[in-house]
Amino acid sequence: MIHLLCGSTGAGKTTYAAKLSRQLGALHLSIDDWMVGLFAADKPARPDWQWIDERVKRCERQMVATALQLGRLGVPSILDLGLQRADQRQRIAAAVRADGLAVHLHFLDVDAAERWRRVEGRNREHGETFRLTVTRPMFDFIETIWQPPSADEMAALNGVRVAA
Repeated sequence: MIHLLCGSTGAGKTTYAAKLSRQLGALHLSIDDWMVGLFAADKPARPDWQWIDERVKRCERQMVATALQLGRLGVPSILDLGLQRADQRQRIAAAVRADGLAVHLHFLDVDAAERWRRVEGRNREHGETFRLTVTRPMFDFIETIWQPPSADEMAALNGVRVAA
């Protein structure tokens, strides 16, 4: 089983993934951890969406390949990729199913005002889930691409709505 987490910035995906990982004995694969660990030292001085997107896609491919390999061994995994867009969720779910594995979508449904409040707190406190400072312009940009899953998508991906 591969668990897909989706929710916009500040929804609580990393916190939820850690809890789910302990409950299921699953490996948590976090895009934030991969991006910071592999590319933070090389990031351009000014934010560059093309530079970020290219590296996110590289990490995503490797993370999905790792999850599929684990799934073949009977080890569940949690893909914490943000999964902001429906096409991205569908593409990954199709790859999981093509490998003969089950997929389960977890939608962390939190309104934007609460998510921004959480992001501000995380930026200030640099606590356990802090990976990078998220500015208001970054948050607002991600909101323009965020597509919550539809009822049909939730049904198709064995989805569960989580009020985190």
